[in-house]
Amino acid sequence: MILFRLVLATIFVTQFSGTVPTEPAVIAPVPASVTPSTEVEDNETLPWFQERRLSWEDFLADPKRNTDAVASTSTSLGIAYQAKNGRLNYDITCKFSKVKSWGLIKTDYILAHEQGHFDITEICARKLHQALQAYQFDRKNFKEDINFIYQEIVKEKEALQEAYDGETDHSRNRKQQMAWLDKIQEMLAATADHAVYP
Repeated sequence: MILFRLVLATIFVTQFSGTVPTEPAVIAPVPASVTPSTEVEDNETLPWFQERRLSWEDFLADPKRNTDAVASTSTSLGIAYQAKNGRLNYDITCKFSKVKSWGLIKTDYILAHEQGHFDITEICARKLHQALQAYQFDRKNFKEDINFIYQEIVKEKEALQEAYDGETDHSRNRKQQMAWLDKIQEMLAATADHAVYP
């Protein structure tokens, strides 16, 4: 039995100029004895929870002062999976990085925009869970299939993040910002059936 892990450590930057930098997904074999960890908050990361919204105390990185950005939010969407007895088992993670995220102007309004970025990653974690639940296990091709599914969800996530920043002008367009926050809540509600993922 082999456990495989896909992790995307994408940094979503809320800034008033520039683009959203990303790192490529990494696929690395993990020893079979390693089991996916249960998501808990620690000093460096925060899993997404409905009841636990971001606060400025979660943004631990030093602010970058040589940019137009007033805050930066780093989130990741990952999956660990294994095939056992002809069945796919997986563990999805959606996390906020406290040590990579920072805020320079700490208002409730900017914090709501940053929470929107984290919520979009959660929406895509739910979509990944939905896609994997529908997946028909193929012993020969499951690694390629899972990678393809994961990459498609990551593309969707990046497109949503870019649209969010683009249409809200990185939160400067207040009307669009409010519309997007409503849209994000609607997407969370629409994906609620897949909110409890392994």
